[in-house]
Formats: sequence, structure tokens, C-alpha cells
Amino acid sequence: MRKPTLGDVAQQAGVSYATADRVLNGRAKVSEKTAKKVRTAVHELQYERNVAAANLSRQRVYRFVFVLPAGQNAFFKHVREIIAAKAVGAARLAISLEIQEAPAFDAPGLGAHLDALATQPIDGIAVVGLEDDALLAPLNRLSEIGIPVVSLVSSLPTLAQNTYIGIDNVMAGRTAGRLAGMAHTGRVGCAQVIVGGLNARDHIERLNGFQQVIEADFPNIEIRPVILGRDDAETVYAQTLTALAVNPQITAIYNVGAGNSGLGQALAGVPQRPFCIVHELVAHSRSALENNLFDIVIDQRPEEEITAALDLLRLLSDRLPLPPHDLILPTIFVRDNLPPRLSLTFNQN
Repeated sequence: MRKPTLGDVAQQAGVSYATADRVLNGRAKVSEKTAKKVRTAVHELQYERNVAAANLSRQRVYRFVFVLPAGQNAFFKHVREIIAAKAVGAARLAISLEIQEAPAFDAPGLGAHLDALATQPIDGIAVVGLEDDALLAPLNRLSEIGIPVVSLVSSLPTLAQNTYIGIDNVMAGRTAGRLAGMAHTGRVGCAQVIVGGLNARDHIERLNGFQQVIEADFPNIEIRPVILGRDDAETVYAQTLTALAVNPQITAIYNVGAGNSGLGQALAGVPQRPFCIVHELVAHSRSALENNLFDIVIDQRPEEEITAALDLLRLLSDRLPLPPHDLILPTIFVRDNLPPRLSLTFNQN
């Protein structure tokens, strides 16, 4: 039996071939009434698009843009290097990967950047999310013109949950709380949490998860007001020294974000340092583990995140259904289970 063609779909829907093509490939704005006719015809005829053939005939090159926070954050430097390394292989698959930067923890600045991207020929955007209403309008505009967006590392509440690529940040925070509580073995303690920004959803969720476990299961541990480190090493260094001077009873430190080279530098001069949990295995956090300045590193496996984001962007840009995908399961590192030394180099932060 002959497979239905796009021409059959157009005839069934009562539209031109070009209009059916525009609906299925999202190349131009078509009225919702017309688009519904085409989608109905696709369903009735059980038409299946041959995306590869269509792309080949159009000599299509996908353009995917990763919008990352600007600054010296070592984790995002690592992410940039991963994307750059993948760009070489992606080019052979007619995929162009581009990295752009937006101000860190600045929702209006990120929104303006997304608005600028909406005027360009782009097939998909991966962006590190922030929790702010300033992003609602830019994200809606991108949706209206058919540019798919996925959130990376930190989710965007305005997007469908299955377009988020990253770890369960509440679970990560709860894990940190559990480890800190266990380290106290029932002793009275005092925990200091450092956050990068309170409009970063991943930081908020990690903080909430940590607080949930400490308050429920370890009432012997007091949680001090958070330090706002802005993911900046110098700020984290200065704030940590101040906190330890004012509150020498601090027995645990949990940094939910970056700036960990500053944290390690501050703890290097403390004779009996607090139990310390941080995120992301990069050069300086690995060194701090090896030198007994940190106890735990929770790593979100960015290589896997970037691979998953690319797969998702490809499906979304081709208007194909998204299969269910699991959140990334983080890895917990201590001095004893470190992988072979990283070949990539990073600036300290």
C-alpha cells in the first residue's frame, strides 16, 4: 500500500502543497484554522514526515544558540568547552552550535537578549533559566514565532517540564542536607549556606531542599541566614571569612552555586574547618577535595546535559514529538572516587 505523501495531505486538507509544507515545517505563519485542517489530515492519513529527506532537499543547516551567563564561573567555562568540542562533530550533521552570553542573575538583561534572538534565523535556543516575570514576554514571543526553547541547568517555570535538561535541584539540596546532617552524628551544629542569586531557580531549589532535610531530620543543626555570593570567587572568599569570624561555631558550609575557589581559599586558613559541600567537579574543586578543603562535590554531569539538550532541540525544531526523558542523575564525589584528572583546563573561580 502506497504511503501518503505531503501532496495527499494538502489535498485532504483543501490547501496548497506550499501551505501544508509551511505548517509541517513551521517556516512561516499560518492561521490556526488552516493549521488545524493540515494536522487533521495528517492524523487521518497517518502521514509520517521524512525529516531527513526534507532537510537534505532544502540543504538545511540547524542553528542552535546556547545562552549562558557571562562571567568567570568555572562551571560555565566547562560547559562552553563542551559545546565547542561538540560543535566540530555537529557541523558534519549540518548543525551549527553557537554560544552567546547574557548578564548573570539579570532577568531583564536575559529577556532583552532573547528578544534580540527572536529577530534572527534560529532553529532553537538553550538557556540557563531564571525565576522572574521579566522573562514571560520574551519567551512567549519566541513561542509565537516558532523558535523552540529548552532550559538548561536551571529550569524556567514558563516552559513545559519536559523541555528542562538538568538535575533535580531540590533532590540535590536534600542530598547535601542529608550528608551534612550525617556528618554531625547527632552533635549540635550550625550550617552556613552560600547562594549565587535568589532569582536562579536551581539555587533556590537547592537551598529549599537543604533546609527541608535539616529542619525535619536534624533539628540539632541551626541554619544561618544565607550568604549572597553572586557566583564570584572574591565575594565568596570575603563573605566566608566574615561569617567564620563572626560565627566561629559554624560546623558546615554548603555552597549551592559557584565561586568555590574563593571558598577553598578561605577555608585553607581555618585550623578546624567546617564540613564543606559544593557543586560541580572542575579543576579547583577537585584540587580542594584532594587537599582536604572540601568534603563533597555534587556534579551534574554537564557533558550528558549538553548531549540531551542537542537531541531535544533537534526534535523540537523538526516539530517531532518528544519522548519522555529522565532528569540527569548527579554524581557525588569524595577524595576516594575521583575520576582520572580532567584534561580540560579552567581558570580559578
